[in-house]
Formats: sequence, structure tokens, C-alpha cells
Amino acid sequence: MSKLLLVGGGGHCRACLDVIEQIKGIEIAGLVLKQRGDSSSIQEHPILGFENDLFALVSAIPNVLVAIGQIKSPDNRIRLYSLLKSINARLPTILSPLSYVSKRALVGEGSIIMHGSVVNSNARVGNNCIINSKALVEHDVKIDNHCHIATGALVNGSVQIGAGSFVGSGSIIKEGVILGRRVVVGAGQIVKENVADGVTITTCETRP
Repeated sequence: MSKLLLVGGGGHCRACLDVIEQIKGIEIAGLVLKQRGDSSSIQEHPILGFENDLFALVSAIPNVLVAIGQIKSPDNRIRLYSLLKSINARLPTILSPLSYVSKRALVGEGSIIMHGSVVNSNARVGNNCIINSKALVEHDVKIDNHCHIATGALVNGSVQIGAGSFVGSGSIIKEGVILGRRVVVGAGQIVKENVADGVTITTCETRP
């Protein structure tokens, strides 16, 4: 891979740019926004077009990363991932050189492992996921597609996290816990029991 398009333009995109700029062999071709804005560049990288230009852009630059954030709902990231797959884009896996990913772990296409994060032995991270700065994904964890493990979250051994879920900053998921699909864990929560699909957790035991 050489040239890479990023779809996004907000804070998460800027953080992704910082990660990718540290990776040898990847040239950031430019950004694709949802709609026209006031700027012609973001962090010195040009804006090449908008979402309705993606088919033409991907024909020339097939490597693309979904670089929009995910808080609570994964719908926008899923929409873009599905759109890109439908037009034969390639979605590379991005691993920060300042992260640690075990050689025995697997990380799916279109996922990004950001600065300071750790993915330990036999962990599985699905497609189109964000493992954000300083998050820990311990041994034997299984994270399904379209999940966001936010900054500083601790996902302990053998946890399972269903598709489209969000684990907030500084949260702790006890070893062996199963989170269902589209679960939202608020910042700073300690989750000790299994959680059913679609549940939002903001009132569990919190750290003092």
C-alpha cells in the first residue's frame, strides 16, 4: 500500500492522521468529507472531494480508511464501510507504531489501533473497529465488527464484545464478561456482569 484516502474531517480523523503519519510506506493522498466545508485542507492534507465523489476517487485511489468517530451509535461508520465495500475499496488495517499488537492477535480490515494501545495474545478485533489511544485489549478477547474501545479503556481477558458496541473512556470490563450487540458503556464504568443487546450502562459501579 502507498496512497491512502481518509473519509472524515473531525477530531477522530485528525487523530488518525497523526497515527498514519508515523507509518512508513503510507502516503496520505487526501481527505473526503461528507459535505463541503470552509477549509481546503486539514492538517496540511488536501480535501479531494465529498462522499458523492467516492466512486471516482476509489477508482484512482482504492485504499480507504473510515476516519469518523463512534460514540454511542455505530451507524455512520457502518454506512460508510458498507458503501466502500460496495464500490470495491480496499480497507487496510492501520497499526500505530507506538502501539503493541501481539503476533498472535488478529485485527480485521478497516480497523485502527491507535497510539499507546495494547492488543495481547490471541485477541481478535473485528472489521471497522477503533481501538483508541492507551486502550488495553487483553488475551483471548473477542471484539466483533464496528466497535469502538475508547481511550484508556481496560478490556480484560476472555471478554466478548458484540458488533456495534462502544466502551467508553476509562471503563473496565471484568474478565470473561460478555457484552451483547450495540451495547454502550459510559465513561468510567466498571462492568462485572454480562450485558444484553442494546443496553446502555451509565449507572454501574464507578471508580471514586
